[in-house]
Amino acid sequence: MLEKEFQYYLEHQEEFVKKYADQFLVIKNQEVVGVYESKQETYNKAVATYELGTFLIQHCLPGELGHTQTFHSQVIFK
Repeated sequence: MLEKEFQYYLEHQEEFVKKYADQFLVIKNQEVVGVYESKQETYNKAVATYELGTFLIQHCLPGELGHTQTFHSQVIFK
Protein backbone atom coordinates (compact mmCIF):
# COMPACT_ATOMS: atom_id res chain seq x y z
CA MET A 1 0.00 0.00 0.00
CA LEU A 2 2.81 2.43 0.85
CA GLU A 3 5.38 0.83 -1.43
CA LYS A 4 5.90 4.03 -3.43
CA GLU A 5 6.60 6.05 -0.29
CA PHE A 6 9.07 3.46 1.01
CA GLN A 7 10.78 3.19 -2.38
CA TYR A 8 11.03 6.99 -2.46
CA TYR A 9 12.71 6.89 0.96
CA LEU A 10 15.19 4.22 -0.18
CA GLU A 11 16.03 6.12 -3.37
CA HIS A 12 16.75 9.31 -1.37
CA GLN A 13 17.99 7.76 1.86
CA GLU A 14 21.55 9.00 1.57
CA GLU A 15 20.52 12.64 1.12
CA PHE A 16 17.84 12.33 3.81
CA VAL A 17 20.38 10.97 6.31
CA LYS A 18 22.67 13.94 5.63
CA LYS A 19 19.79 16.34 6.21
CA TYR A 20 17.55 14.57 8.77
CA ALA A 21 19.79 12.04 10.58
CA ASP A 22 18.09 10.22 13.49
CA GLN A 23 14.80 12.08 12.99
CA PHE A 24 11.43 10.69 11.96
CA LEU A 25 10.02 11.55 8.55
CA VAL A 26 6.42 11.62 7.38
CA ILE A 27 6.33 10.70 3.69
CA LYS A 28 3.15 11.13 1.66
CA ASN A 29 2.79 11.07 -2.12
CA GLN A 30 6.55 10.59 -2.49
CA GLU A 31 7.34 13.79 -0.60
CA VAL A 32 8.65 14.50 2.91
CA VAL A 33 5.80 16.41 4.53
CA GLY A 34 7.06 16.40 8.12
CA VAL A 35 10.22 15.92 10.17
CA TYR A 36 10.10 15.32 13.93
CA GLU A 37 12.36 14.37 16.85
CA SER A 38 10.32 11.50 18.31
CA LYS A 39 8.24 8.66 16.95
CA GLN A 40 5.27 9.63 19.14
CA GLU A 41 5.33 13.27 18.05
CA THR A 42 5.59 12.17 14.42
CA TYR A 43 2.60 9.88 14.75
CA ASN A 44 0.49 12.46 16.59
CA LYS A 45 1.16 15.19 14.00
CA ALA A 46 0.65 12.86 11.04
CA VAL A 47 -2.70 11.43 12.18
CA ALA A 48 -3.95 14.91 13.00
CA THR A 49 -3.31 15.94 9.40
CA TYR A 50 -3.61 12.83 7.22
CA GLU A 51 -5.83 9.77 7.07
CA LEU A 52 -4.28 6.58 8.49
CA GLY A 53 -2.85 4.38 5.77
CA THR A 54 -2.01 7.31 3.48
CA PHE A 55 1.43 8.18 4.85
CA LEU A 56 4.66 6.49 5.90
CA ILE A 57 6.59 7.22 9.09
CA GLN A 58 10.27 6.40 8.61
CA HIS A 59 13.14 6.66 11.09
CA CYS A 60 15.95 8.29 9.14
CA LEU A 61 19.08 6.21 9.74
CA PRO A 62 21.96 5.09 7.49
CA GLY A 63 21.99 1.66 5.88
CA GLU A 64 19.29 -0.79 6.87
CA LEU A 65 19.18 0.21 10.55
CA GLY A 66 15.93 2.15 10.28
CA HIS A 67 13.94 -0.34 8.24
CA THR A 68 15.18 -3.82 9.14
CA GLN A 69 14.59 -5.91 12.25
CA THR A 70 16.24 -9.13 13.38
CA PHE A 71 14.40 -11.49 15.69
CA HIS A 72 16.26 -14.12 17.68
CA SER A 73 14.44 -17.27 18.70
CA GLN A 74 14.90 -19.13 21.95
CA VAL A 75 13.85 -22.41 20.33
CA ILE A 76 15.84 -25.59 20.93
CA PHE A 77 15.79 -28.15 18.13
CA LYS A 78 16.39 -31.86 18.81
